[in-house]
Amino acid sequence: MKLSILMPVYNEEARLGNALKQALAVDYPCEIELVVVDDGSSDRTAEILAAVDDTRVRVIQHAKNAGKGAAIKTAVDSAEGEYMVILDADLEYDPNDIPRLLQPVLDGHTEVVYGNRTFGSHSAYSFWYVMGNKGVTTAANVMYNSYIGDLETCFKLMPVALYRSLEIKSRGFGMEAEVTGKLLRQRIRPYEVPISYRARGREEGKKITWKDGVEAIWILARERVRKPKAKPSR
Repeated sequence: MKLSILMPVYNEEARLGNALKQALAVDYPCEIELVVVDDGSSDRTAEILAAVDDTRVRVIQHAKNAGKGAAIKTAVDSAEGEYMVILDADLEYDPNDIPRLLQPVLDGHTEVVYGNRTFGSHSAYSFWYVMGNKGVTTAANVMYNSYIGDLETCFKLMPVALYRSLEIKSRGFGMEAEVTGKLLRQRIRPYEVPISYRARGREEGKKITWKDGVEAIWILARERVRKPKAKPSR
C-alpha cells in the first residue's frame, strides 16, 4: 500500500520547515508520498518548498489563495497512493500518529479512520473553540444517528478513490463537515483512534472562526436532506 500525505500550506513560513522535517522522519509501515500544495502564499513558503530535496515530496502551486478545500482537491487529484491522509503544516498534529491511523486499515478492520482529539492533554486552546467543535460534532451525530467523537479533525484517512467519489465542493474549512456528512450519509462510520494535539492560538495564525462552525452545521444539514444521485439507466 502507498499512502499519500496531503499538506495544504498557506503562509506557514515559520512552521513549514519543521512540519516537513517531522513528516518525513516518521517510520511509516508503508511507502509514502508527501504532496504539498502551496495555496497562494505571499511569504517565504515557496522559497522553503523549492529547497526541499527529498524524492518523496511533490510540490504544487496555486497562483492565488483558494482555501483549504480547494488545496486538498488539488492534492487529491494529483495523489498517486491508494490511501490518503491530510496533515496540516501548522504543527498542531503529530505525524507520528499516522502509523496508528494506518494500523486498523492494515489489520483489515476498516477503510476509513479518524484521529480523535481528546482535548484533554493540552491547555493552549480556546474554551469556545473546543465547545464549538463539540457542538458541530454533536449536531452531526444527531442528524445522522451516529456516534463520532471529532468531526473537525484534520486526520481523516481513507482510500483516495473514496475521497474522489465524494466530490467535495467546499473550498474552505467547510470541507471537513462535507466529507463527514457524505460518509455518514453513505452509512460509512469512521473508525476512530486517539491522537495528540497541540493547539495554537489566534495570535499564532489560527484561521478558523465561529463562522466556520455555523457553515459546518449548515453543510451537515444540507447533505442530510440532499437527494441521492439518480442511478444511470441501462
